[in-house]
Amino acid sequence: MKIPRHIAIIMDGNGRWAKRRGLPRIFGHRAGIESVRDVVRTCSDLGVEYLTLYTFSSENWRRPSDEVQALMSMLKRMLKKEVDDLNRRNVRIKAIGRIKRLPEDVQEELEKAIEKTKNNTGLKLYLALSYGGRAEIIDAFKKAYQKISSGELTIDDLNEENFYQFLYDPELPDPDLLIRTSGEMRISNFLLWQIAYTEIYITPTLWPDFRKDDLLEAIEDFSRRERRFGGVTTID
Repeated sequence: MKIPRHIAIIMDGNGRWAKRRGLPRIFGHRAGIESVRDVVRTCSDLGVEYLTLYTFSSENWRRPSDEVQALMSMLKRMLKKEVDDLNRRNVRIKAIGRIKRLPEDVQEELEKAIEKTKNNTGLKLYLALSYGGRAEIIDAFKKAYQKISSGELTIDDLNEENFYQFLYDPELPDPDLLIRTSGEMRISNFLLWQIAYTEIYITPTLWPDFRKDDLLEAIEDFSRRERRFGGVTTID
């Protein structure tokens, strides 16, 4: 089985999972934490180098304030509770997005987790927080413009290769595989610059039900694909 270097996941379906059980939406988010644990452990065991989870989008701020507050509290608790186990597993925590929009206490807990795991050499777990693909491109352009204004870079020198350095984390490679749960056929403003040639896998499974076997099925599907990156097939 061919293991993707970088897997990105749109973790969708928490609300529907809860609704089908007659529960408030927040119960779906809580149930989804176990899926996060299982996927992180599996990726770590398989030797996946990068895992990016769409944890909280820039659009999620529009949700009811009580749900947003509950999500922020849950994120803070999860970081505090899981960091030791992730550290033991040699997982390094990183984050992308407009992090400064997060509540200060959440930012502090996130910084602690990043600092505690910064020397780990295993799976790099990226949390996309207050993240939007369009916002990332705009923020990257602003950084590039500063370089152009200062004379460090000319407008003619700006290209697809060096634009990458202005993204939230230039060390994060393009995803090989993007998984979306819940069956929705949307990208939802996730990693728009990076997924130009990413293989996409859609599963009807709701995120709280997504486990190791579901991830392995997605990777097996990825293994059967021929990635041509705009070229021609090598298969007769």
